[in-house]
Amino acid sequence: MSQTSLNHPGTTTAQQLEEAFAAFNRVSVELDTSYRQLQERVAQLTEELAEARSARLQELAEKERLANRLALLMGALPGGVVVLDPNHHVRDVNPEAAEMLGHPLAGRPWQEVLKRNAAQLDVAQQELLTHQNRRLSMTRRSLPDGAEVVVLLTDITELYALKERVNREQRLSAMGEMAARLAHQIRTPLSSTLLYVSHLARPELETVQRQQVAEKMRDRLRHMEQLVNSMLTFVKGGACEAQPFSAAEMIAALQEMAHQRLQAVGGSLRVATETPAVNLNGNCEALTSALLNLVDNAVDVIGDGAEVTLSTAVDKQSLTISLQDNGPGIDEDILEQVFDPFFTTRVQGTGLGLAVVAATVRGHGGTVEVSNTATGGAEFMIQLPLLEAGQSPEPASIWQREQQLNNNENGKARQSL
Repeated sequence: MSQTSLNHPGTTTAQQLEEAFAAFNRVSVELDTSYRQLQERVAQLTEELAEARSARLQELAEKERLANRLALLMGALPGGVVVLDPNHHVRDVNPEAAEMLGHPLAGRPWQEVLKRNAAQLDVAQQELLTHQNRRLSMTRRSLPDGAEVVVLLTDITELYALKERVNREQRLSAMGEMAARLAHQIRTPLSSTLLYVSHLARPELETVQRQQVAEKMRDRLRHMEQLVNSMLTFVKGGACEAQPFSAAEMIAALQEMAHQRLQAVGGSLRVATETPAVNLNGNCEALTSALLNLVDNAVDVIGDGAEVTLSTAVDKQSLTISLQDNGPGIDEDILEQVFDPFFTTRVQGTGLGLAVVAATVRGHGGTVEVSNTATGGAEFMIQLPLLEAGQSPEPASIWQREQQLNNNENGKARQSL
């Protein structure tokens, strides 16, 4: 204890009290300041909390509004929507999908749902024909997270029926056009034949004249027979039982048959390359006749001095036969039409010769193209599939391939609609 405090205890206590009051007042001011600051902070936080709560409520309200709108849109969609979980079980469907597929759906495996509804399922085309004869198109998309898959179902029953009707109308129209062209082709020789018959009925006709008229009648009748036979060949596409044969056998037969026809006009058939030792499958006679049609076409167009050059080439899968002539070539404007039935630029032409060639080659699984050479003549390129080693001939395969091609063409027409 200090000397001063021992000597003047009352004075020291008063100072201490003053100091204590001063300290108390200072602390009180500091506490008051801190309290006000704390109140301000609490008010600020309360305001921020209220704003955050309000924003959160608005966000929830917006999400609820969007969810309701999405539900309305899903319900109003004309197509079915199915959501699959990662295990490909149905997680959610809209009313249209439920109406298309029937219940139960929720939680069921997707494959089970398809099997339950499918009278016919085309996996490649992603089409489902239900037992109620509804044809559904299915489109699948994975969600961005990759965990779920959305399947969109579209009812294409009416569209499919419409395509079928259009295809049927097109086939009937094509048949009608072909029948009209055939009738037009037959009408001219038929009229001539009837005229010759009326001549034969004349009693004053000399024997020689009667024979001449009879010969003309025979020519007209042969022309009509040729038209009918060509038409049958075109329709059948060279249909007959397929047999293996060698390319050399076919080329040799062509040379023999073409020789006489070309010799009559002072022309020739030149074989420019050695025929490959390969085998084909089909009808040798029909293919030889098709090649002979090309030679006849050259003779008809060129006439005297017709020269035809034949060359062959082979790769691993096909034999290519080229026939070039020394004629004037084919007008570029009609190149794409020369294989159409009844298309001809010659007065006496039937318009079926090249159509038969195309049908026969197509019936053997091959292709035929035509172009003009740099020297001015026409060139026909025929490509035929080879008979692979160990492959067995398939009876009636030619007709089946032709039918398959027709079916494929019809399918493409349906897809384009």
